Amino acid sequence: MIHVALLRAVNVGGRVLVMADLAAMLADIGLASARTLLQSGNVVFDSAGRSGAALETFLEKETAKRLKLETHFLVRTAAEWTSIIAANPFPREAQDDPAHLVVMALKAAPTKAHVAALEAAIKGRERLRAKRRELYMVYPDGIGRSKLTIAVIEKALASRGTARNWNTVLKLQALAGEMAGRS
Repeated sequence: MIHVALLRAVNVGGRVLVMADLAAMLADIGLASARTLLQSGNVVFDSAGRSGAALETFLEKETAKRLKLETHFLVRTAAEWTSIIAANPFPREAQDDPAHLVVMALKAAPTKAHVAALEAAIKGRERLRAKRRELYMVYPDGIGRSKLTIAVIEKALASRGTARNWNTVLKLQALAGEMAGRS
């Protein structure tokens, strides 16, 4: 089964992870055909065994042990990734300004109360919608200066997560599709 995995907070703030090392580790632990995308902790691989939270925990432990890096993995199957794209509540932004549309994969689905708290914390023109274990956000004035940061989001939602812009989301879908076509 093809999986998409996002690593939280790698290759920022001195937390360096060489993607070739990640791919080699995945091969060593039996996850086939690992292919990375960009340098920000995106990987697609085939896993015949574990899935879901058990796979995330396994990857986190192996990365700490083998690569000496503590990080969170957020893993979705290729089918789940396709559903994430289909569920996008901001289709116009996906078409017109995909670099400012962000999907944040979360460890747990947020409650309505947590989402309301996050919406109340917005200080700018950002908009968001939560669906299942994903948060879709539009940053019309750019992400870099926004007060709607990962720290603010995680605190309000009481869940860890990591975000990717829409361009990267689509590239990961294409990579997962290529791998599925070769299986």
